[in-house]
Amino acid sequence: MIPYGRQEITQQDIDAVVDVLKSDFLTQGPKVPEFETSLTCYTGAKHALAVNSATSALHIACLALGLGQDDLLWTTPITFVASANCGLYCGAKVDFVDIDPTTYNMCPAKLEEKLITARAEGKLPKVVIPVHLCGQPCDMKAIHALSKEYGFKIIEDASHAVGGRYDDKPVGSCEYSDITVFSFHPVKIVTTAEGGVALTNDDMLAEKMGLYRSHGVTRDPNLMVGESHGGWYYQQVELGYNYRMTELQAALGVSQMQRLDEFVSARHQLAERYNQKLTDLPVITPYQLDNTYSGLHLYVIRLRLDEINKSHQQVFDELRANGIGVNLHYIPIHTQPYYKDMGFNDGDFPLAETYYSEAISLPMFHTMSIEQQDTVVDTLEKVLALS
Repeated sequence: MIPYGRQEITQQDIDAVVDVLKSDFLTQGPKVPEFETSLTCYTGAKHALAVNSATSALHIACLALGLGQDDLLWTTPITFVASANCGLYCGAKVDFVDIDPTTYNMCPAKLEEKLITARAEGKLPKVVIPVHLCGQPCDMKAIHALSKEYGFKIIEDASHAVGGRYDDKPVGSCEYSDITVFSFHPVKIVTTAEGGVALTNDDMLAEKMGLYRSHGVTRDPNLMVGESHGGWYYQQVELGYNYRMTELQAALGVSQMQRLDEFVSARHQLAERYNQKLTDLPVITPYQLDNTYSGLHLYVIRLRLDEINKSHQQVFDELRANGIGVNLHYIPIHTQPYYKDMGFNDGDFPLAETYYSEAISLPMFHTMSIEQQDTVVDTLEKVLALS
Protein backbone atom coordinates (compact mmCIF):
# COMPACT_ATOMS: atom_id res chain seq x y z
CA MET A 1 0.00 0.00 0.00
CA ILE A 2 1.33 3.45 -0.95
CA PRO A 3 0.20 5.66 1.97
CA TYR A 4 -1.26 9.13 1.55
CA GLY A 5 1.42 10.48 3.91
CA ARG A 6 4.60 9.25 5.55
CA GLN A 7 7.29 10.67 7.80
CA GLU A 8 11.02 10.34 7.14
CA ILE A 9 13.23 9.52 10.12
CA THR A 10 16.95 9.64 9.35
CA GLN A 11 19.96 8.59 11.39
CA GLN A 12 20.45 12.27 12.22
CA ASP A 13 16.97 12.31 13.77
CA ILE A 14 17.62 9.09 15.68
CA ASP A 15 20.95 10.36 17.00
CA ALA A 16 19.31 13.60 18.17
CA VAL A 17 16.72 11.67 20.19
CA VAL A 18 19.28 9.23 21.58
CA ASP A 19 21.41 12.16 22.76
CA VAL A 20 18.46 13.38 24.79
CA LEU A 21 17.87 9.91 26.23
CA LYS A 22 21.44 9.95 27.48
CA SER A 23 21.15 13.49 28.87
CA ASP A 24 19.92 14.77 32.23
CA PHE A 25 16.62 16.05 30.81
CA LEU A 26 13.80 14.08 29.23
CA THR A 27 11.40 16.97 29.76
CA GLN A 28 11.66 20.69 30.62
CA GLY A 29 15.27 20.93 29.48
CA PRO A 30 17.10 22.95 26.80
CA LYS A 31 15.73 21.24 23.67
CA VAL A 32 12.23 22.69 23.76
CA PRO A 33 13.55 26.29 23.80
CA GLU A 34 15.97 25.34 21.01
CA PHE A 35 13.09 23.99 18.92
CA GLU A 36 11.06 27.12 19.62
CA THR A 37 13.99 29.27 18.50
CA SER A 38 14.27 27.30 15.25
CA LEU A 39 10.62 28.15 14.57
CA THR A 40 10.89 31.86 15.39
CA CYS A 41 14.03 32.11 13.26
CA TYR A 42 12.29 30.39 10.35
CA THR A 43 8.99 32.28 10.51
CA GLY A 44 10.08 35.64 11.89
CA ALA A 45 7.49 35.46 14.68
CA LYS A 46 8.57 36.90 18.02
CA HIS A 47 7.40 34.00 20.22
CA ALA A 48 6.88 30.26 19.81
CA LEU A 49 5.22 28.08 22.47
CA ALA A 50 5.80 24.38 21.77
CA VAL A 51 3.13 22.00 23.07
CA ASN A 52 2.15 18.34 22.87
CA SER A 53 -0.28 18.74 19.93
CA ALA A 54 -1.71 21.32 17.58
CA THR A 55 -5.06 20.76 19.32
CA SER A 56 -3.46 21.92 22.57
CA ALA A 57 -1.98 24.91 20.73
CA LEU A 58 -5.44 25.86 19.42
CA HIS A 59 -6.89 25.53 22.93
CA ILE A 60 -4.31 27.76 24.64
CA ALA A 61 -4.58 30.24 21.77
CA CYS A 62 -8.33 30.54 22.35
CA LEU A 63 -7.82 30.88 26.10
CA ALA A 64 -5.15 33.55 25.67
CA LEU A 65 -7.51 35.57 23.46
CA GLY A 66 -10.12 35.44 26.20
CA LEU A 67 -12.61 33.19 24.41
CA GLY A 68 -15.15 32.11 26.98
CA GLN A 69 -18.68 31.12 27.84
CA ASP A 70 -21.17 31.95 25.07
CA ASP A 71 -18.59 33.80 22.94
CA LEU A 72 -18.63 32.90 19.24
CA LEU A 73 -15.89 31.18 17.25
CA TRP A 74 -16.14 30.77 13.48
CA THR A 75 -14.04 28.46 11.35
CA THR A 76 -14.33 26.49 8.11
CA PRO A 77 -16.36 23.26 7.86
CA ILE A 78 -13.58 21.64 5.79
CA THR A 79 -10.96 20.92 8.43
CA PHE A 80 -10.25 18.43 11.18
CA VAL A 81 -12.67 18.71 14.10
CA ALA A 82 -9.98 20.21 16.37
CA SER A 83 -10.28 23.57 14.60
CA ALA A 84 -13.82 23.85 15.95
CA ASN A 85 -13.58 21.79 19.14
CA CYS A 86 -11.07 24.24 20.62
CA GLY A 87 -13.88 26.76 20.90
CA LEU A 88 -16.15 24.28 22.65
CA TYR A 89 -13.40 23.55 25.19
CA CYS A 90 -13.67 27.21 26.23
CA GLY A 91 -17.45 27.18 26.53
CA ALA A 92 -17.88 29.16 23.31
CA LYS A 93 -20.40 28.54 20.56
CA VAL A 94 -19.10 27.44 17.16
CA ASP A 95 -20.28 28.32 13.67
CA PHE A 96 -18.83 27.92 10.20
CA VAL A 97 -18.12 29.94 7.05
CA ASP A 98 -18.45 28.15 3.70
CA ILE A 99 -15.42 27.57 1.50
CA ASP A 100 -14.09 29.14 -1.66
CA PRO A 101 -14.82 26.53 -4.38
CA THR A 102 -11.41 27.06 -5.96
CA THR A 103 -9.01 27.08 -3.01
CA TYR A 104 -11.23 25.09 -0.58
CA ASN A 105 -10.26 27.55 2.16
CA MET A 106 -12.58 29.87 4.09
CA CYS A 107 -14.17 32.23 1.55
CA PRO A 108 -13.61 35.91 2.45
CA ALA A 109 -16.75 36.92 0.55
CA LYS A 110 -18.86 34.40 2.48
CA LEU A 111 -17.20 35.59 5.68
CA GLU A 112 -18.14 39.20 4.94
CA GLU A 113 -21.73 38.25 4.15
CA LYS A 114 -22.01 36.37 7.43
CA LEU A 115 -20.40 39.24 9.38
CA ILE A 116 -22.87 41.79 7.96
CA THR A 117 -25.77 39.64 9.14
CA ALA A 118 -24.11 38.91 12.49
CA ARG A 119 -23.51 42.60 13.20
CA ALA A 120 -27.17 43.39 12.50
CA GLU A 121 -28.16 40.61 14.92
CA GLY A 122 -25.55 41.51 17.55
CA LYS A 123 -23.86 38.13 17.18
CA LEU A 124 -20.35 38.87 15.92
CA PRO A 125 -17.60 36.30 16.52
CA LYS A 126 -14.84 36.91 19.03
CA VAL A 127 -12.40 34.60 17.21
CA VAL A 128 -12.17 33.44 13.60
CA ILE A 129 -9.96 30.48 12.66
CA PRO A 130 -9.08 30.30 8.95
CA VAL A 131 -7.44 26.98 8.06
CA HIS A 132 -4.68 26.68 5.44
CA LEU A 133 -6.08 23.48 3.95
CA CYS A 134 -3.50 21.20 2.30
CA GLY A 135 -0.84 23.87 3.03
CA GLN A 136 -2.44 26.48 0.75
CA PRO A 137 -2.54 29.80 2.66
CA CYS A 138 -5.90 31.52 3.01
CA ASP A 139 -6.50 35.03 1.69
CA MET A 140 -5.19 36.48 4.95
CA LYS A 141 -5.14 40.12 3.81
CA ALA A 142 -8.86 40.04 3.15
CA ILE A 143 -9.64 38.20 6.40
CA HIS A 144 -7.39 40.55 8.38
CA ALA A 145 -9.09 43.61 6.87
CA LEU A 146 -12.46 42.22 7.95
CA SER A 147 -11.10 41.63 11.47
CA LYS A 148 -10.29 45.31 11.77
CA GLU A 149 -13.77 46.31 10.61
CA TYR A 150 -15.70 43.80 12.71
CA GLY A 151 -13.44 43.46 15.75
CA PHE A 152 -12.62 39.75 15.87
CA LYS A 153 -9.29 38.06 16.65
CA ILE A 154 -7.59 35.67 14.22
CA ILE A 155 -5.94 32.32 14.87
CA GLU A 156 -4.37 30.87 11.72
CA ASP A 157 -4.68 27.10 11.79
CA ALA A 158 -1.57 26.44 9.73
CA SER A 159 -1.30 22.79 10.78
CA HIS A 160 -0.74 21.88 7.11
CA ALA A 161 1.38 24.86 6.15
CA VAL A 162 4.77 24.94 7.88
CA GLY A 163 7.26 25.85 5.16
CA GLY A 164 4.65 27.71 3.14
CA ARG A 165 4.70 31.39 2.26
CA TYR A 166 2.14 34.17 1.86
CA ASP A 167 3.08 37.38 0.07
CA ASP A 168 6.67 36.11 0.13
CA LYS A 169 6.72 35.92 3.93
CA PRO A 170 6.76 32.66 5.87
CA VAL A 171 3.45 31.32 7.10
CA GLY A 172 3.72 31.73 10.86
CA SER A 173 5.00 35.30 10.78
CA CYS A 174 1.63 36.37 12.25
CA GLU A 175 1.57 39.50 10.10
CA TYR A 176 -2.16 39.05 9.51
CA SER A 177 -3.15 37.14 12.65
CA ASP A 178 -2.86 37.24 16.42
CA ILE A 179 -1.64 33.64 16.71
CA THR A 180 -0.59 30.94 14.24
CA VAL A 181 -0.63 27.21 14.99
CA PHE A 182 1.46 24.45 13.39
CA SER A 183 1.10 20.67 13.75
CA PHE A 184 3.98 18.17 13.88
CA HIS A 185 1.95 14.96 13.69
CA PRO A 186 3.80 12.17 11.78
CA VAL A 187 1.94 12.71 8.50
CA LYS A 188 2.65 16.45 8.55
CA ILE A 189 5.60 18.10 6.78
CA VAL A 190 7.85 18.16 9.86
CA THR A 191 7.25 15.73 12.72
CA THR A 192 7.95 15.57 16.44
CA ALA A 193 5.91 12.31 16.64
CA GLU A 194 3.08 14.29 18.24
CA GLY A 195 3.34 18.00 18.85
CA GLY A 196 2.34 21.50 17.93
CA VAL A 197 3.27 25.13 18.41
CA ALA A 198 1.54 28.47 18.85
CA LEU A 199 3.37 31.49 17.41
CA THR A 200 2.65 35.13 18.15
CA ASN A 201 4.19 38.59 18.04
CA ASP A 202 2.26 39.71 21.13
CA ASP A 203 4.21 39.57 24.41
CA MET A 204 1.07 39.33 26.55
CA LEU A 205 -0.43 36.50 24.49
CA ALA A 206 2.86 34.60 24.69
CA GLU A 207 2.93 35.04 28.46
CA LYS A 208 -0.64 33.77 28.81
CA MET A 209 -0.07 30.77 26.52
CA GLY A 210 3.08 29.90 28.47
CA LEU A 211 0.99 29.72 31.64
CA TYR A 212 -1.86 27.77 30.07
CA ARG A 213 0.45 25.06 28.69
CA SER A 214 1.97 24.31 32.12
CA HIS A 215 -0.68 24.22 34.87
CA GLY A 216 -0.86 28.01 35.15
CA VAL A 217 2.31 27.81 37.24
CA THR A 218 5.10 30.39 37.16
CA ARG A 219 8.48 30.98 38.78
CA ASP A 220 8.67 34.51 37.38
CA PRO A 221 8.59 36.98 40.32
CA ASN A 222 6.98 39.57 38.02
CA LEU A 223 3.90 37.37 37.65
CA MET A 224 3.61 36.38 41.31
CA VAL A 225 1.37 37.80 44.02
CA GLY A 226 3.53 38.96 46.90
CA GLU A 227 7.15 38.04 47.58
CA SER A 228 8.90 34.81 46.62
CA HIS A 229 9.64 32.46 49.52
CA GLY A 230 12.94 31.37 47.98
CA GLY A 231 14.60 29.54 45.09
CA TRP A 232 12.16 26.63 45.33
CA TYR A 233 9.07 28.81 45.08
CA TYR A 234 6.40 28.87 42.41
CA GLN A 235 2.83 30.05 42.22
CA GLN A 236 -0.23 28.95 40.29
CA VAL A 237 -1.72 32.15 38.89
CA GLU A 238 -4.05 30.63 36.26
CA LEU A 239 -5.94 27.37 35.74
CA GLY A 240 -3.67 25.75 33.18
CA TYR A 241 -3.07 22.37 31.61
CA ASN A 242 -0.24 19.90 31.16
CA TYR A 243 0.34 20.56 27.46
CA ARG A 244 4.13 20.58 27.52
CA MET A 245 6.28 19.09 24.77
CA THR A 246 8.99 16.63 25.85
CA GLU A 247 12.71 17.00 25.17
CA LEU A 248 12.58 13.90 22.97
CA GLN A 249 9.94 15.44 20.71
CA ALA A 250 11.77 18.75 20.57
CA ALA A 251 15.08 17.11 19.65
CA LEU A 252 13.39 15.35 16.76
CA GLY A 253 11.83 18.67 15.74
CA VAL A 254 15.15 20.53 15.82
CA SER A 255 16.66 17.90 13.56
CA GLN A 256 13.71 17.86 11.16
CA MET A 257 13.55 21.65 10.88
CA GLN A 258 17.01 21.62 9.32
CA ARG A 259 15.48 19.85 6.29
CA LEU A 260 12.16 21.69 6.09
CA ASP A 261 12.87 23.58 2.86
CA GLU A 262 14.11 20.36 1.28
CA PHE A 263 10.88 18.59 2.31
CA VAL A 264 8.62 21.28 0.85
CA SER A 265 10.64 21.61 -2.36
CA ALA A 266 10.33 17.86 -2.98
CA ARG A 267 6.57 18.08 -2.45
CA HIS A 268 6.35 20.86 -5.05
CA GLN A 269 8.23 18.76 -7.58
CA LEU A 270 5.81 15.91 -6.98
CA ALA A 271 2.81 18.25 -7.26
CA GLU A 272 4.04 19.69 -10.56
CA ARG A 273 4.47 16.18 -11.89
CA TYR A 274 0.98 15.19 -10.72
CA ASN A 275 -0.43 18.30 -12.40
CA GLN A 276 1.15 17.32 -15.71
CA LYS A 277 0.25 13.63 -15.59
CA LEU A 278 -3.37 14.18 -14.55
CA THR A 279 -4.15 16.78 -17.23
CA ASP A 280 -6.22 14.48 -19.43
CA LEU A 281 -8.10 12.70 -16.63
CA PRO A 282 -11.60 13.71 -15.46
CA VAL A 283 -10.30 15.34 -12.28
CA ILE A 284 -9.67 18.86 -10.98
CA THR A 285 -6.12 19.40 -9.73
CA PRO A 286 -5.25 21.82 -6.90
CA TYR A 287 -5.33 25.56 -7.57
CA GLN A 288 -2.43 27.72 -6.38
CA LEU A 289 -2.99 31.38 -5.55
CA ASP A 290 -0.47 33.73 -7.18
CA ASN A 291 0.79 35.27 -3.93
CA THR A 292 1.21 31.97 -2.05
CA TYR A 293 3.63 29.08 -1.81
CA SER A 294 1.84 26.07 -0.39
CA GLY A 295 3.37 23.78 2.22
CA LEU A 296 1.67 21.00 0.16
CA HIS A 297 0.87 18.74 3.08
CA LEU A 298 -1.87 17.24 0.92
CA TYR A 299 -2.57 16.85 -2.79
CA VAL A 300 -6.35 16.80 -3.23
CA ILE A 301 -8.09 16.12 -6.52
CA ARG A 302 -11.80 16.50 -7.19
CA LEU A 303 -13.57 13.99 -9.42
CA ARG A 304 -15.57 15.31 -12.36
CA LEU A 305 -18.42 12.97 -11.50
CA ASP A 306 -20.50 14.01 -14.49
CA GLU A 307 -17.76 12.52 -16.70
CA ILE A 308 -17.38 9.31 -14.69
CA ASN A 309 -19.77 6.36 -14.57
CA LYS A 310 -18.76 5.51 -11.02
CA SER A 311 -19.57 7.04 -7.70
CA HIS A 312 -17.11 8.88 -5.52
CA GLN A 313 -17.06 5.93 -3.12
CA GLN A 314 -16.47 3.40 -5.90
CA VAL A 315 -13.41 5.29 -7.16
CA PHE A 316 -12.07 5.65 -3.62
CA ASP A 317 -12.64 1.97 -2.77
CA GLU A 318 -11.08 0.71 -6.01
CA LEU A 319 -7.97 2.82 -5.48
CA ARG A 320 -7.62 1.40 -1.97
CA ALA A 321 -8.22 -2.15 -3.26
CA ASN A 322 -5.37 -1.63 -5.74
CA GLY A 323 -2.85 -0.59 -3.10
CA ILE A 324 -3.22 3.19 -3.29
CA GLY A 325 -3.72 4.53 0.25
CA VAL A 326 -5.92 7.47 -0.68
CA ASN A 327 -7.76 9.41 2.00
CA LEU A 328 -10.37 12.17 2.23
CA HIS A 329 -9.73 15.51 3.93
CA TYR A 330 -12.21 16.34 5.38
CA ILE A 331 -15.75 15.34 6.31
CA PRO A 332 -17.56 18.68 6.83
CA ILE A 333 -17.64 19.22 10.58
CA HIS A 334 -21.25 20.42 10.63
CA THR A 335 -22.35 16.98 9.32
CA GLN A 336 -20.80 15.14 12.27
CA PRO A 337 -23.40 13.72 14.71
CA TYR A 338 -22.01 15.74 17.62
CA TYR A 339 -22.45 18.99 15.70
CA LYS A 340 -25.83 17.99 14.26
CA ASP A 341 -26.99 17.66 17.86
CA MET A 342 -26.18 21.38 18.20
CA GLY A 343 -28.58 22.21 15.38
CA PHE A 344 -26.46 22.04 12.22
CA ASN A 345 -27.99 20.30 9.21
CA ASP A 346 -27.04 18.90 5.84
CA GLY A 347 -27.25 21.73 3.33
CA ASP A 348 -26.05 24.45 5.71
CA PHE A 349 -22.76 24.89 3.84
CA PRO A 350 -23.34 23.61 0.31
CA LEU A 351 -19.93 24.41 -1.17
CA ALA A 352 -18.23 22.40 1.57
CA GLU A 353 -20.61 19.52 1.04
CA THR A 354 -20.06 19.52 -2.73
CA TYR A 355 -16.29 19.49 -2.16
CA TYR A 356 -16.68 16.52 0.18
CA SER A 357 -18.69 14.59 -2.41
CA GLU A 358 -15.85 14.87 -4.96
CA ALA A 359 -12.53 15.11 -3.09
CA ILE A 360 -9.83 12.47 -2.78
CA SER A 361 -6.36 12.99 -1.27
CA LEU A 362 -3.71 11.26 -3.36
CA PRO A 363 -0.46 10.06 -1.77
CA MET A 364 1.94 12.96 -1.13
CA PHE A 365 5.13 12.68 0.94
CA HIS A 366 8.57 14.06 0.19
CA THR A 367 10.29 10.65 -0.02
CA MET A 368 7.77 9.40 -2.58
CA SER A 369 9.59 7.89 -5.55
CA ILE A 370 8.82 8.53 -9.21
CA GLU A 371 7.90 4.86 -9.50
CA GLN A 372 5.40 5.17 -6.65
CA GLN A 373 3.88 8.29 -8.16
CA ASP A 374 3.60 6.61 -11.56
CA THR A 375 1.82 3.70 -9.89
CA VAL A 376 -0.66 6.10 -8.30
CA VAL A 377 -1.38 7.85 -11.60
CA ASP A 378 -1.56 4.64 -13.63
CA THR A 379 -3.94 3.06 -11.12
CA LEU A 380 -6.15 6.16 -11.04
CA GLU A 381 -6.25 6.19 -14.84
CA LYS A 382 -7.26 2.53 -14.96
CA VAL A 383 -9.97 2.96 -12.32
CA LEU A 384 -11.44 5.97 -14.16
CA ALA A 385 -11.06 4.32 -17.59
CA LEU A 386 -13.12 1.34 -16.46
CA SER A 387 -16.02 3.61 -15.63
